[in-house]
Amino acid sequence: MFKNFTREEKSWIFYDWANSAYSVVITASILPIFFKTMAKAGGINPNMADSYWGYANSAATLIVAILAPILGTIGDYRGKKMQLFRFFFIIGVLSTAALSFTDQWALILIIYMVTIVGFSAANLFYDAFLIDVTSAERMDLVSTYGFALGYIGGSTIPFIISIGLILFGSKIGIGSSLAVKISFMLTAVWWTVFAVPMLKNVKQIYYIESEENIIGKSFLRLYKTFMNIREYKSVFIFLLAYFFYIDGVNTIIRMATVYGDSVGVGSNSLLLALLMTQIVAFPFAIIYGKLAKKVGTRNMLLIGIVMYIIICFVAYNMKSAVEFWILAFLVATSQGGIQALSRSYFGKMIPKEKANEFFGFYDIFGKFAAIMGPALYAFFSQITGQSRYGVLSVMLLFIIGGGIMLFAVPRDIKA
Repeated sequence: MFKNFTREEKSWIFYDWANSAYSVVITASILPIFFKTMAKAGGINPNMADSYWGYANSAATLIVAILAPILGTIGDYRGKKMQLFRFFFIIGVLSTAALSFTDQWALILIIYMVTIVGFSAANLFYDAFLIDVTSAERMDLVSTYGFALGYIGGSTIPFIISIGLILFGSKIGIGSSLAVKISFMLTAVWWTVFAVPMLKNVKQIYYIESEENIIGKSFLRLYKTFMNIREYKSVFIFLLAYFFYIDGVNTIIRMATVYGDSVGVGSNSLLLALLMTQIVAFPFAIIYGKLAKKVGTRNMLLIGIVMYIIICFVAYNMKSAVEFWILAFLVATSQGGIQALSRSYFGKMIPKEKANEFFGFYDIFGKFAAIMGPALYAFFSQITGQSRYGVLSVMLLFIIGGGIMLFAVPRDIKA
């Protein structure tokens, strides 16, 4: 499978295997269910619990969004990219492990917000390393294989172990609450162990030489980029489209489980459906990468956006566990592909010596978007008293993002 990849490409791809356990266990499945259970035990109405979860996601991503541009600009200096990646990776791992030591819903939310900061900021630099490990011609391939490997192994294996403990742990004396906490610790350990190749083998190839007062100089470089925005017009038009559609993607990832719970899908059915999503997403992520060679990356992104509009409509009308399984399958067909191709499409557009700075912009657009989506979902769920109106509101984000991609992003953007 990987015989045609370099050691650096393999090591970079393998980090998706490492951190995807966080994405499925903490962001998408077990932690949201655990939070809803603890919130209910604390007397919190299910719709309000959904709202608190949405607001916590928005607040944490706001922190990352504010930090992203300056962190990315500092990361362009020689040796800083890996230092910053390592720092936030450690924050993410330690806070994930800390979730194993509390049953209090409010404390769960606070620690979860810290995990988002660590995970997301580390991913800023991970994404930016794409230009250091491969060529522009291979970025779609390498990026989609990263997501694919994460789905089939990095998320699936620890997720299966966690589900096994939750469903059958009582037979060996492990209660459901303890099983959930073990799954959080397993996620932290998995993330740590399989990040080693990335930490050991990936090096910063493109950089700016270090100078005095790098923080002050970083702000100055950031200011100059903003002042010369016309030079990068295509990049920022794409980022505007990305701002809207990736908001929808992230909102569905983060809110799907609590939404399923709100419309009456049982916890076991939720977990098994999400496991199916990880397995199905593996081949579809690779398919997206291969089709991008034939029909173009931009066209595949548009196909993914249309699929998510359909997903929002299905979610709004969902009334049963069977329909949740259909929804999970539809998400699996496009989730990895749209994220992977967005990353590689952007990587081919930007100047390599400013990769971290531009991926800082990429991250801030993604993170500010991730504030709006969950807040939008939470607001409509709260004022209507029905979570289905929250998920319907997310459709608007895909329509706007898709419209900008279709009518404003040039067809002939080259690497």
